Amino acid sequence: MSQATSAITRTPADIVRTTPVSQAPNGICYARSGEVTISEHDLDRMITAVPGAAAAALARKAYYFVPLTVSQGEETLIADRYDVALSENAVCHRNLNLGDAQCVFISTRLMDDKFSVAFEFYINVGHALVERAGVSQPFAEVAWQQVEAGVRGETSLDAWESRKMATGSGPDAEKFKNEYLAATFADAISIYLLSLYLDVDYHDLRERDYPLLAPTPLAERLRKIAEIFPPNPGFEFNIYYRRRA
Repeated sequence: MSQATSAITRTPADIVRTTPVSQAPNGICYARSGEVTISEHDLDRMITAVPGAAAAALARKAYYFVPLTVSQGEETLIADRYDVALSENAVCHRNLNLGDAQCVFISTRLMDDKFSVAFEFYINVGHALVERAGVSQPFAEVAWQQVEAGVRGETSLDAWESRKMATGSGPDAEKFKNEYLAATFADAISIYLLSLYLDVDYHDLRERDYPLLAPTPLAERLRKIAEIFPPNPGFEFNIYYRRRA
């Protein structure tokens, strides 16, 4: 009977008003609401993995992990559990300004495994960091030197497309270079954070729409991120190379 009943939907403002918010040791505010299958332990560790130096740039933000964030025209609703009918209009996440804070609602049941949920969260963190703090100059130098050396592949479709435009002869090449560096910095932050939380097999990040950045240049970028945002106590960053048999 319960499975035949449609999921209950509420407005984001209702979720914020009625859901207790926790604050991790690094200062990040977060909450869970509805039938979220990721365990409390995994969620707590996912949040705590963000280094304090990075978390400091996320002031006035709160992350809500919910089953589904549903887009219905100009209205956003939050479902209390997974619902097939609602999933057709669900989005991976939605950033909403409520009062003087920004609330980020992440749809955990669209992905339903901690790797995907964590990556969605860390991608959001990476973009928020770039938006608020800009691109690190030491990282930018590393990434652009790789471009000039002709390294293969990239870390996201945005980075891949903006790199092509930045290396062209068009009048907006400098604009696209800035977009490229912002995209690669956000990408590298998100992959680095994911590697702090989980053991990541690089091939799990493969994409069909563009060639993935070669492992060695990615490792160089991630080491630079680790210098900028050292791991919190209890977390380690290591890169291992494995030869194929």
